[in-house]
Amino acid sequence: MRKKSTLLFALIAGLGIANLSMAAEVAKEPAGRTVLFNKAKGNCLACHAIPNDPKAESPGNIAPPFIMMKERFPDRNKLRGQIWDSTVANPKTSMPPFGKHQILTEQEIDQVVEYILSL
Repeated sequence: MRKKSTLLFALIAGLGIANLSMAAEVAKEPAGRTVLFNKAKGNCLACHAIPNDPKAESPGNIAPPFIMMKERFPDRNKLRGQIWDSTVANPKTSMPPFGKHQILTEQEIDQVVEYILSL
């Protein structure tokens, strides 16, 4: 009986360590990336591609890819404004106004901007 208890304890402990490892991996991911990939929030991958990102499976191609973002948006506020309400720059855009329609919080928009500028 003692052998079974020890084995069960080792199994449970091992699962706990595995879950902690997975949690640590998620914790390492930048907050903006988490929002960007979240289908209930940003869902940026529905339209944008992120080249060289193995987790960016089946990206859309109706919007520009996230490449050279610092060069394309040297003014951080311009990128933030584009995400907050893209209809200001282009009234016929298909990009939702994430801030104006409160799809994302102000903090989430800032996190997405920081992540996108890191690409």
